[in-house]
Order: sequence, then structure tokens, then C-alpha cells
Amino acid sequence: MAQALLEGTVHKLPADFRKAILSSPKVEKLWQDITPLARNEWICWVEDAKKEETRNRRIEVGLSKMYGGMRRPCCWAGCLHRERNGLS
Repeated sequence: MAQALLEGTVHKLPADFRKAILSSPKVEKLWQDITPLARNEWICWVEDAKKEETRNRRIEVGLSKMYGGMRRPCCWAGCLHRERNGLS
């Protein structure tokens, strides 16, 4: 896709996650279709990892889930930044 990848509401899309999303046209299409809040949830979920290995696993799992059509990360409390910034 020639279109630039969209960002979240609070979080900017990090380079490693952007590269991973761009590696799959199907995931890229879903990413462009989900809401800004949903994109924000995925970005925050990845960035919330404390260890690099956890972050990498979350990117891998996230791509797999999005490839399967999942629009938001499952089994995660959600982005706390949204509430702190009055976006909930």
C-alpha cells in the first residue's frame, strides 16, 4: 500500500512495529481499517513490555492476531494513557 500507516490517539507507531505491520499486506490493510483507539491499544500493548524479548514476542503475536482479524489486543486491561489524558 502506498498510503502512510496511521497512528494511535496517544501513541506514535514505533519503527519496529511499523516495519512488522508493513511486512504483511493483510495486516497492513486491517491496521488502516481499525479505529485510532484500537491502533493506540496495539501500540501501547507493545510498548508496555518491560523486556526486549517480551516486546518482540508481542509484535509477533500481535501480527498473528491481526492477520487472523483481531482488531484489539485480547486479555489486556487497555491503555492507561487514554484515561489519564481524558480520552476514554
